[in-house]
Amino acid sequence: MNDIERASDIERAIRSMLAADLFVEVPEDQMNPDDLLRGDFGLDSLGFVELRVLCENTFGITISDTEYTPENFTSIRTLANLVRTLQRSSPAAASD
Repeated sequence: MNDIERASDIERAIRSMLAADLFVEVPEDQMNPDDLLRGDFGLDSLGFVELRVLCENTFGITISDTEYTPENFTSIRTLANLVRTLQRSSPAAASD
């Protein structure tokens, strides 16, 4: 799988989490990669914590406190980029 396909799959999974697990009111098919998690989807501090845990469990990564920043959790795209970076640097990625 190339990086573009992987990014698309990650973004799709994040959109699904937002709709199914965090109950944002924007329909999944109307979410764009650059929509703001706080501004467009209305996530609050608890929503961000839940999204962090969902991403860790779904993608098999650990998001450290230093990576858990507003810059990484700005939009679907920035979060997908973080996930992709963490997957590449994880020990499991080396065995793929």
